[in-house]
Amino acid sequence: MKISQFAILIILFNAFAFSQSVEKGSVLKLENDFKNSVLLSEFSRDQHIQLINHNKKNPALAILYSLLLPGMGELYAESYSTGKYFTIAEGVLWGVYIGMNTYGEWQKDRYKSYASSRGGVNLNGKDEDYFAVIGEYISIDEYNDTKALEREFDAMYDSEKYFWKWQSNEERKSYRSMWVSSEQTFNDMRFVVGALILNRIASAINAVRLVSAYNNKLEDDLSWNVYFSLSNNQNLPTSMNVNFRTAF
Repeated sequence: MKISQFAILIILFNAFAFSQSVEKGSVLKLENDFKNSVLLSEFSRDQHIQLINHNKKNPALAILYSLLLPGMGELYAESYSTGKYFTIAEGVLWGVYIGMNTYGEWQKDRYKSYASSRGGVNLNGKDEDYFAVIGEYISIDEYNDTKALEREFDAMYDSEKYFWKWQSNEERKSYRSMWVSSEQTFNDMRFVVGALILNRIASAINAVRLVSAYNNKLEDDLSWNVYFSLSNNQNLPTSMNVNFRTAF
């Protein structure tokens, strides 16, 4: 009977030792698995960061595209909903510019043709200053007499080469009106050019803002990560820790 009890004690002891060994081995295996998971998570995170950096938009390119054609910087930032207005404005401004230039050239042709038919002007070899002067004086004689009285002899014109003579002040005023209309149109075109430049600057600023928002959205993909670890305390059961890390 004593031998049987002793055998039972030996069996129980071996079973307990075996279970402790199995538990310890399992814990070590779990801990190693979690460590490998953490390393893999870090490796995946590095790959993710590289992918995000690769997909980030370049603000300098957005500026360049907007300067070339307003709205293209926003299209590059994948937000053309606002960029389309800059593109539309660009088209409208260019339409105005072309229209004004066409009108100014048309008026220029009109006043030159009028000067030739009504004022007897030979159009060959005449500069812009000449066409401005003939609208202020009724004839070349009046102009030369005025310059002689003002002692501006160098400003006087050759009577044959630069001849003109209006039949009345009404003709002169009609010519002057066409000349002023043409010149004013060409002068106003500078404001259109200024608007084209401002449209590009505004589009570039907006494109940079949208690129920044796009890049921030990509970085939000790394806003959280989860890490696991095991705690093995002699006085407490083995436990698993779940750690959260946020990044902004």
